Amino acid sequence: MTDTNTDTDAVKNPAPAARPRIEIVYCTQCRWLLRAAWLAQELLSTFDTDLGEVALIPGTGGVFEMRCDGVMIWSRKAEGRFPEAKEVKQRVRDCIDPGRDLGHSDRPRTG
Repeated sequence: MTDTNTDTDAVKNPAPAARPRIEIVYCTQCRWLLRAAWLAQELLSTFDTDLGEVALIPGTGGVFEMRCDGVMIWSRKAEGRFPEAKEVKQRVRDCIDPGRDLGHSDRPRTG
């Protein structure tokens, strides 16, 4: 049996850089899975190649929290409400790539 790995394999296929992990902890008692999944989809669509993972974590007691690499970026309890997709995208952007332009999500509402 021959070893097909060579020193050049690492150059051809470098290990991927660690990408941020987003956690969305939602209350199963309150049935907030769909809201959590929708926000996960929004983040994966916006930050498609920039995120390593978006994890949906079941919880109880009215919890709805979001963390980026362990740093709290949203807490329903602290904010007193659920986030809008625009707010979540801005907070994730501020955590992973502060200079990034989010296009229409960065523009103030008119009207």
